[in-house]
Amino acid sequence: MDRSGKQSVGAHDYGFEKFGAEGLLASSLGLGWSGLSAALCAHGGGVVEYQGAESGAEICVAISSSNSFVTRSTGGVVDRTIAERGTIWLSPPGPKECSFDISAPVPQVLHIYLPSLHFSADCLGIGVDAAAAQSSLRYERSFQDPLVAEIAFAIVSEMRTETAGSRLLAETLAVSLAARLVHSHSGLSPDKDLEQLSQQGLDRRRLTRVKEYIAANLEGDLTIAQLAKVACLSEFHFARAFKAAVGQSPHQYVSAQRLERAKEMLTRGDQSLLDITVALSFSSQANFTRAFRVGTGMTPGQFRRDFARR
Repeated sequence: MDRSGKQSVGAHDYGFEKFGAEGLLASSLGLGWSGLSAALCAHGGGVVEYQGAESGAEICVAISSSNSFVTRSTGGVVDRTIAERGTIWLSPPGPKECSFDISAPVPQVLHIYLPSLHFSADCLGIGVDAAAAQSSLRYERSFQDPLVAEIAFAIVSEMRTETAGSRLLAETLAVSLAARLVHSHSGLSPDKDLEQLSQQGLDRRRLTRVKEYIAANLEGDLTIAQLAKVACLSEFHFARAFKAAVGQSPHQYVSAQRLERAKEMLTRGDQSLLDITVALSFSSQANFTRAFRVGTGMTPGQFRRDFARR
């Protein structure tokens, strides 16, 4: 378990046991994510066989197209498909036993490892227990799902260029991914009342509570679970209701607020860039500088010097 109480991440959560570190292009290791873990890999041709005790779900998404045929044998299902951009392979929660026969190199495949906790009623807001939500997912043939693909592309982008709300974004994407899998790739149905609430948006009282909580906790860890608890909603429905009310996702809103807080801290001049990096939960000073430049058009140092000259 990590300090947030969520499941900790091991080497198997990045696919190292299955595929080895060779061909690893990027990963979420070191970014402080607790909602999911991910690894972007380049796979050469050949056969890979694997057995493991992974408890969560694994979702593999082809990020770029290739002419490679991928044959997967697992869970009693044999599937052969061309690894086109957006092709998805799902392995549900539980022990894994599978083999992959890859006819030619596949340049970019994202492996997403989603902890079992995301299939609970607290996260999804559906009237079933965690066991029912997880068991509803089955091995199936490769498929295309635009929303799952967009989630994968967003994860890759965040791994390559960290933003001001990286951890919050990862948790939001994890909740959305779990909900999409359960709602679209299982036999379970969403809670209609909560669906309507999440489409209408948070009421003024809930929204005020959430915004006040965010403002009071910008210099620390903010999680979707915490914000959803403040709003008295499941994580999935909170994320949708917040965006409907504000016009921004929780991640976008928190990122903007953290950049504004960074400006305030820079203008005070009593904290180093490293102190501000740590206070605003960036994984490194380089990532803080990059996110600040993307958001403002200048580096933190340039912003501080420009303010001092006024």
